[in-house]
Amino acid sequence: MKKLFLPVALLGSFFILSLVQAADDYSKTIKTFSESPVVKPFFGNAYGYAVFPTIGKGGIGIGGAHGSGKVYAGGKVTGTSKMTQVTIGFQLGGQAFSQIIFFEDERAYKEFTSGEFEFGAQASAVAITAGAQAKAGTSGATAGATSKGDAGSQAKVGYQKGMVIFTHAKGGLMYEASLGGQGFSFEPIKKK
Repeated sequence: MKKLFLPVALLGSFFILSLVQAADDYSKTIKTFSESPVVKPFFGNAYGYAVFPTIGKGGIGIGGAHGSGKVYAGGKVTGTSKMTQVTIGFQLGGQAFSQIIFFEDERAYKEFTSGEFEFGAQASAVAITAGAQAKAGTSGATAGATSKGDAGSQAKVGYQKGMVIFTHAKGGLMYEASLGGQGFSFEPIKKK
Protein backbone atom coordinates (compact mmCIF):
# COMPACT_ATOMS: atom_id res chain seq x y z
CA MET A 1 0.00 0.00 0.00
CA LYS A 2 2.81 2.43 0.87
CA LYS A 3 4.52 1.69 -2.48
CA LEU A 4 1.36 2.67 -4.29
CA PHE A 5 0.88 5.94 -2.37
CA LEU A 6 3.78 7.89 -3.94
CA PRO A 7 2.89 7.18 -7.60
CA VAL A 8 -0.80 7.90 -6.96
CA ALA A 9 0.07 11.12 -5.08
CA LEU A 10 2.40 12.23 -7.90
CA LEU A 11 -0.19 11.44 -10.54
CA GLY A 12 -2.86 13.32 -8.58
CA SER A 13 -0.54 16.32 -8.17
CA PHE A 14 0.23 16.31 -11.90
CA PHE A 15 -3.50 16.22 -12.69
CA ILE A 16 -4.27 19.15 -10.35
CA LEU A 17 -1.35 21.17 -11.72
CA SER A 18 -2.49 20.52 -15.29
CA LEU A 19 -5.99 21.81 -14.41
CA VAL A 20 -4.49 24.95 -12.87
CA GLN A 21 -2.27 25.41 -15.95
CA ALA A 22 -5.26 24.96 -18.28
CA ALA A 23 -7.28 27.56 -16.33
CA ASP A 24 -4.26 29.85 -16.42
CA ASP A 25 -3.99 29.39 -20.22
CA TYR A 26 -7.58 30.60 -20.66
CA SER A 27 -7.00 33.57 -18.33
CA LYS A 28 -3.78 34.53 -20.14
CA THR A 29 -5.42 34.23 -23.55
CA ILE A 30 -8.40 36.37 -22.53
CA LYS A 31 -6.00 38.94 -21.03
CA THR A 32 -3.91 39.01 -24.23
CA PHE A 33 -6.97 39.69 -26.38
CA SER A 34 -8.49 42.21 -23.94
CA GLU A 35 -5.29 44.29 -24.05
CA SER A 36 -5.77 44.98 -27.77
CA PRO A 37 -7.56 48.30 -28.35
CA VAL A 38 -9.38 46.70 -31.30
CA VAL A 39 -10.65 43.71 -29.31
CA LYS A 40 -11.31 45.32 -25.91
CA PRO A 41 -14.70 46.90 -26.83
CA PHE A 42 -16.09 43.50 -27.84
CA PHE A 43 -15.68 42.20 -24.28
CA GLY A 44 -18.08 44.93 -23.13
CA ASN A 45 -20.81 44.54 -25.74
CA ALA A 46 -20.79 40.88 -26.87
CA TYR A 47 -23.42 38.41 -25.70
CA GLY A 48 -20.66 35.82 -25.29
CA TYR A 49 -17.47 34.44 -26.77
CA ALA A 50 -15.46 31.27 -27.42
CA VAL A 51 -11.75 31.18 -26.48
CA PHE A 52 -9.18 28.76 -27.92
CA PRO A 53 -5.82 29.25 -26.11
CA THR A 54 -3.83 27.16 -28.61
CA ILE A 55 -4.76 25.95 -32.06
CA GLY A 56 -2.08 23.96 -33.85
CA LYS A 57 -1.98 24.14 -37.63
CA GLY A 58 0.26 22.43 -40.17
CA GLY A 59 0.40 21.16 -43.68
CA ILE A 60 2.23 20.13 -46.81
CA GLY A 61 -0.28 20.44 -49.67
CA ILE A 62 -3.07 19.10 -47.46
CA GLY A 63 -3.21 20.55 -43.98
CA GLY A 64 -5.21 20.71 -40.85
CA ALA A 65 -5.71 22.51 -37.57
CA HIS A 66 -7.15 21.54 -34.22
CA GLY A 67 -7.73 23.15 -30.83
CA SER A 68 -9.92 23.00 -27.74
CA GLY A 69 -11.70 25.91 -26.14
CA LYS A 70 -14.34 27.16 -23.75
CA VAL A 71 -17.53 29.04 -24.53
CA TYR A 72 -18.72 31.90 -22.31
CA ALA A 73 -22.01 33.79 -21.96
CA GLY A 74 -22.54 36.50 -19.37
CA GLY A 75 -18.96 36.02 -18.19
CA LYS A 76 -19.55 32.37 -17.21
CA VAL A 77 -18.36 29.18 -18.90
CA THR A 78 -21.31 27.46 -20.57
CA GLY A 79 -19.48 24.64 -22.33
CA THR A 80 -16.46 23.39 -24.21
CA SER A 81 -15.74 23.45 -27.92
CA LYS A 82 -13.34 21.75 -30.30
CA MET A 83 -12.21 23.34 -33.57
CA THR A 84 -11.11 21.22 -36.52
CA GLN A 85 -10.04 22.42 -39.94
CA VAL A 86 -8.90 20.62 -43.09
CA THR A 87 -7.31 22.71 -45.84
CA ILE A 88 -6.35 22.00 -49.44
CA GLY A 89 -4.01 24.12 -51.55
CA PHE A 90 -0.47 25.43 -51.48
CA GLN A 91 0.76 25.25 -47.90
CA LEU A 92 3.94 24.34 -46.10
CA GLY A 93 4.87 24.63 -42.44
CA GLY A 94 3.25 24.77 -39.06
CA GLN A 95 2.10 27.35 -36.57
CA ALA A 96 0.28 27.81 -33.29
CA PHE A 97 -2.20 30.59 -32.57
CA SER A 98 -4.92 31.63 -30.15
CA GLN A 99 -8.40 32.48 -31.34
CA ILE A 100 -11.44 34.21 -29.89
CA ILE A 101 -14.90 34.41 -31.46
CA PHE A 102 -17.36 37.01 -30.17
CA PHE A 103 -21.14 36.51 -30.44
CA GLU A 104 -23.03 39.74 -30.99
CA ASP A 105 -26.34 38.46 -29.65
CA GLU A 106 -28.19 35.40 -28.36
CA ARG A 107 -29.04 34.27 -31.90
CA ALA A 108 -25.34 34.09 -32.87
CA TYR A 109 -24.48 32.35 -29.58
CA LYS A 110 -27.22 29.75 -30.13
CA GLU A 111 -26.10 29.20 -33.73
CA PHE A 112 -22.54 28.48 -32.57
CA THR A 113 -23.63 26.28 -29.64
CA SER A 114 -26.21 24.30 -31.62
CA GLY A 115 -23.83 21.32 -31.71
CA GLU A 116 -21.98 21.37 -35.00
CA PHE A 117 -21.11 24.76 -36.47
CA GLU A 118 -18.86 25.65 -39.39
CA PHE A 119 -17.35 28.83 -40.73
CA GLY A 120 -17.05 28.74 -44.49
CA ALA A 121 -13.74 29.32 -46.24
CA GLN A 122 -14.74 32.97 -46.75
CA ALA A 123 -14.88 33.79 -43.00
CA SER A 124 -12.61 36.65 -41.96
CA ALA A 125 -10.26 36.58 -38.99
CA VAL A 126 -8.42 39.65 -37.76
CA ALA A 127 -4.83 39.12 -36.59
CA ILE A 128 -3.83 41.26 -33.61
CA THR A 129 -0.15 40.32 -33.26
CA ALA A 130 2.77 42.58 -34.01
CA GLY A 131 3.74 42.66 -37.64
CA ALA A 132 0.54 40.92 -38.70
CA GLN A 133 -1.89 42.04 -41.33
CA ALA A 134 -5.05 40.24 -42.31
CA LYS A 135 -7.90 40.40 -44.76
CA ALA A 136 -9.67 37.21 -45.60
CA GLY A 137 -12.90 36.63 -47.41
CA THR A 138 -15.25 38.96 -49.16
CA SER A 139 -16.92 40.49 -46.10
CA GLY A 140 -14.78 43.61 -46.12
CA ALA A 141 -13.13 43.17 -42.73
CA THR A 142 -9.56 44.43 -42.79
CA ALA A 143 -6.78 44.71 -40.25
CA GLY A 144 -3.21 45.80 -39.89
CA ALA A 145 -0.77 45.73 -37.01
CA THR A 146 2.33 47.51 -35.87
CA SER A 147 5.20 46.41 -33.67
CA LYS A 148 3.96 48.66 -30.87
CA GLY A 149 1.44 47.90 -28.14
CA ASP A 150 -1.35 49.26 -30.30
CA ALA A 151 -1.05 46.33 -32.70
CA GLY A 152 -4.13 46.17 -34.84
CA SER A 153 -5.41 49.57 -33.74
CA GLN A 154 -5.91 50.72 -37.32
CA ALA A 155 -8.30 47.89 -38.03
CA LYS A 156 -11.93 48.55 -38.88
CA VAL A 157 -13.71 45.58 -37.44
CA GLY A 158 -17.36 44.69 -37.05
CA TYR A 159 -19.62 41.69 -36.66
CA GLN A 160 -20.31 39.61 -39.74
CA LYS A 161 -23.49 37.54 -39.42
CA GLY A 162 -23.39 38.13 -35.67
CA MET A 163 -19.81 36.98 -35.09
CA VAL A 164 -16.29 38.39 -35.25
CA ILE A 165 -13.05 36.37 -35.08
CA PHE A 166 -9.64 37.47 -33.78
CA THR A 167 -6.40 35.48 -33.85
CA HIS A 168 -3.09 35.95 -32.05
CA ALA A 169 0.00 34.18 -33.43
CA LYS A 170 2.00 32.22 -30.86
CA GLY A 171 4.76 30.84 -33.07
CA GLY A 172 5.75 28.92 -36.16
CA LEU A 173 5.89 29.74 -39.82
CA MET A 174 3.41 28.72 -42.46
CA TYR A 175 3.12 29.62 -46.12
CA GLU A 176 -0.32 29.06 -47.48
CA ALA A 177 -2.79 29.88 -50.19
CA SER A 178 -5.42 27.36 -49.26
CA LEU A 179 -9.14 26.97 -48.66
CA GLY A 180 -10.85 25.28 -45.78
CA GLY A 181 -13.53 26.17 -43.26
CA GLN A 182 -13.31 25.76 -39.50
CA GLY A 183 -15.72 23.27 -37.93
CA PHE A 184 -16.73 23.49 -34.27
CA SER A 185 -18.36 21.08 -31.87
CA PHE A 186 -19.97 22.21 -28.61
CA GLU A 187 -20.55 20.31 -25.39
CA PRO A 188 -22.59 22.15 -22.73
CA ILE A 189 -21.52 21.97 -19.11
CA LYS A 190 -23.68 19.44 -17.32
CA LYS A 191 -25.67 21.05 -14.54
CA LYS A 192 -25.62 19.26 -11.20
